[in-house]
Amino acid sequence: MRSPSRRALVAVVATLVVLAPIGFFWQRSLIPNDLSPMTMGYADYGGGPASAHHGTDVSRLTGPVDQTPDVAVDLVAREERFDIPGRGPMDGYTLNHTSPGPRIVAKQGDLVQVTLRNENVADGITLHWHGVDVPNAEDGVAGVTQDAIPPGKSFVYRFVAKDAGTYWYHSHQVSHEQVQKGMYGVLIVQPTAADVIAAVHTYDKVRTVNGEYGERRVRAPGPIARVRLINTDNGPMAIWVDGASYKVVAVDGTEVNAPTEVSGKAVLVTAGGRVDLEIPTVKAVRIGLGGGPTTLVIGDGDAPTGGEPRDRVDLLSYGAAKPLGFDPVKATRAFRYDIGRRIGFFDGKPGLWWTINGHQYPDVPMFVVSEGDIVRMTIKNTSGQVHPMHLHGHHVVVLSRDGVRATGSPWWTDSLNVEDKETYEVAFVADNPGIWMDHCHNLPHAAQGLVTHLMYTGVTTPHHLGGSPNNQPE
Repeated sequence: MRSPSRRALVAVVATLVVLAPIGFFWQRSLIPNDLSPMTMGYADYGGGPASAHHGTDVSRLTGPVDQTPDVAVDLVAREERFDIPGRGPMDGYTLNHTSPGPRIVAKQGDLVQVTLRNENVADGITLHWHGVDVPNAEDGVAGVTQDAIPPGKSFVYRFVAKDAGTYWYHSHQVSHEQVQKGMYGVLIVQPTAADVIAAVHTYDKVRTVNGEYGERRVRAPGPIARVRLINTDNGPMAIWVDGASYKVVAVDGTEVNAPTEVSGKAVLVTAGGRVDLEIPTVKAVRIGLGGGPTTLVIGDGDAPTGGEPRDRVDLLSYGAAKPLGFDPVKATRAFRYDIGRRIGFFDGKPGLWWTINGHQYPDVPMFVVSEGDIVRMTIKNTSGQVHPMHLHGHHVVVLSRDGVRATGSPWWTDSLNVEDKETYEVAFVADNPGIWMDHCHNLPHAAQGLVTHLMYTGVTTPHHLGGSPNNQPE
C-alpha cells in the first residue's frame, strides 16, 4: 500500500505532466511588447529569389514633399460625444467634431495633403487611405509605416490621387475599436455631377447611412445617378435597388468593362469594399442596405419597398473581358494564404484562434516580393467564418473562384469577400515598394491575429508594434 507522501508526490508529478505543456504553449503565445515587422514570422519567397539590394527605409517612400498641394485638409481627432441624426447621441470618436469625418474630394492627379492632429485620443491615432495605392510612408499603419500619433501631436500625409474612384479613410491604430466608434470618412477621386454617396456604418448595432439612421432621402441629381456605396463595417452587406434596374459600373475604385443592366438581383459589398451603381432616377428609388430600417431614397415621392432579392450579381462573369496589362501565367512568385482556426492560446488567452498556413500570429508567413514581380496568390478559407481580405497598397485581379475561371470584366479588388470553404486565385504586379499589411478587414479578426505582410526585398522599417508609442495597428 502506498504511503500518503508517495501518493501526494505522484499527484504532484501527474499535475506537472499536465500543466507543463499548457504552460509552455501559454508562454509561447505571448506577443512581445516591442516587435519589429522585420523579424516577425518567417519569410515566404514564393519560389522567387531570397534577397536583393538593401537599405530603403519606409520613411523615404513618401508622396511629393516640395509641391503645393491641390487639396489641403486639416483634421482634428477627438474622443467625444456626438449625435446620430434619427437616433440620438453616442460616445465615440470624431474628426472635426463629426462622424463620419469630412468628405475629401479630389480630381485625378491632384496632390492631396491631410494634416491630422490628435486632440485627446489616449491610445493614439493614424489614418489609412483604404483602397488608395499610396506610397508606403503615407499608408497610416501604426508600427509598420509610422508611429501612432499621441495626444497633442500631428502628422502630415501627402499623396497623389492617381486613380479615380470611390475610397474611404479610417483609423489604423486600435482600429477594431476606433473605426466602429466613428473614426472614418469618405474619399472620392474625380467625382461627377450625378454622384450620390452612401457610406454605411454600424455604431453599436445601429446601422446608418452617411452617419444617419432610418429612411434617409436625397434629391435626384439628374435622370441617372451614380451611387457610390461604401461598406465601412466588419461584415458583408447585400445592397439592391427597389424601383429601377441598374448597372454595376465600378468595384473598389476600378471601372467595370461593358456593364450590363441588372434587375431583381442584389450586389454583395464586402467589408471595406465599394461598389458604384448607375441607376435611373426619373422616379423615386430606394436602395436597400442589407435590410432593416436604414435605407436611402433618391428622389421625391413614394419609393417602392422590397426585400432582398434571392439572386446576386456574380462579378466573376459580369461585364466583358479585356486585357489585364500583364500575364499571370508568367508569375515569378506564387503564394498560398490558407486561413484556418485552432484551439490554443493567443497572447495568453485561451480560445479558438485564426491561423495562416497553419501558423498563429505573430509566427505567420511574410510574403516577400521584389519590385516588378508578377505575383499569384491562392486564398483558401477553411476557418468556419467569412473573411474580407484586404491587401494594402495594391489592387489584385481575381483569376478564379473554386476553380471556376473569371470570364467577365477584370475583377480588380482591394477587399475580397472569402466565404468559408471558398478558394480564390488572384494576381497582381508588385509595383509599389514597401511593407504592406495583408489582413482580414473584419477588424476584430485582425486584432485576433488574422494579419500578415507583403514585404518588398530591400525595404525596412524602424517602427515596432507596441514599444513606447504603444503601436496597435489592429
